[in-house]
Amino acid sequence: MDANPTLDQLQVFLTVAQTGSFSAASKQLNRAQSVVSYTIANLESQLEVSLFERNGSRQTRLTKAGEALLTDARRIVSDLNVMRSRAKTLKEGLEAEVSLAISNMVPIEAVVDALSEFGRRFPSVSMKLTSGELGMVMDLVSTSRASLGVGGALLKQDDSLAVEKIGHSFMVPVASSQHKLAQLGRRLDRRDVREETQLVVTDASGITQGRDFNVLSYKTWRVGDIATKHQLIRGGLGWGGLPASLIREDLATGRLIPLQIDAYETTEYPLYAVHRLADPPGPAGTWLKAALAERLGRCPNRKDFDDLLLRPPTEKLSVAAE
Repeated sequence: MDANPTLDQLQVFLTVAQTGSFSAASKQLNRAQSVVSYTIANLESQLEVSLFERNGSRQTRLTKAGEALLTDARRIVSDLNVMRSRAKTLKEGLEAEVSLAISNMVPIEAVVDALSEFGRRFPSVSMKLTSGELGMVMDLVSTSRASLGVGGALLKQDDSLAVEKIGHSFMVPVASSQHKLAQLGRRLDRRDVREETQLVVTDASGITQGRDFNVLSYKTWRVGDIATKHQLIRGGLGWGGLPASLIREDLATGRLIPLQIDAYETTEYPLYAVHRLADPPGPAGTWLKAALAERLGRCPNRKDFDDLLLRPPTEKLSVAAE
């Protein structure tokens, strides 16, 4: 008899593989561990292969067959979720509210312009907007507290999320024009910055706990959001990286000075739109995602931004939404 695994069996299989143990999977699925073990045993019986090694260790490892079939399971579950979501969208029509979560790395001009048109196109649809740092966007979307998220790359594998690249951004290390580092007037190395206070944003979601990005100084001040970090750097209390889109006026007027630091990575990184496969945005949310993608696609790249810094301070800077 041909194997006929159920969607539930495949979802349990993916959860065990993702969490790394039967006990962790049982907690995430809110099921008894015996039920999870029984489900996997039934799936293995139908497929006639062992999916996990059972060697008594706390960490559950996939067998060679399990690794091979994991990709198939992900594809099947993803396709079924897409089918479900399409049917849900067709049935429900225009949503009553769109909940949008955006990273502070997203150029705000593009967001404001897109939301202005959104308000005109969908006057009956309420908007719930949340902005924050690092892992916040993924956390809100994955827990269904936001229907659409826009932010940086995912920090962990999540098969329940649909991810689409819609733009780019980058961080620029800066300091106040009165700061010691800004007044050196040359390229800096790690020895120049390691004794100077660096301002660092702490991720309230906890997803990036234990991970620091571009932290080069021995002395750090940690703050809860990018706006506070921006103001403290402008006040000369330290140096740090800020979104290029946030500080263009500061750089054009000379209030902030870009720092050329050999050890600091300033490469562009992509921005993604994220939503749950099983609960996609409706017509209004889908329009908003496309509107943001269109505007973010016009944002300056790194070369464009460097050219802007060479313009006279009195010359008007273009914005992404123009």
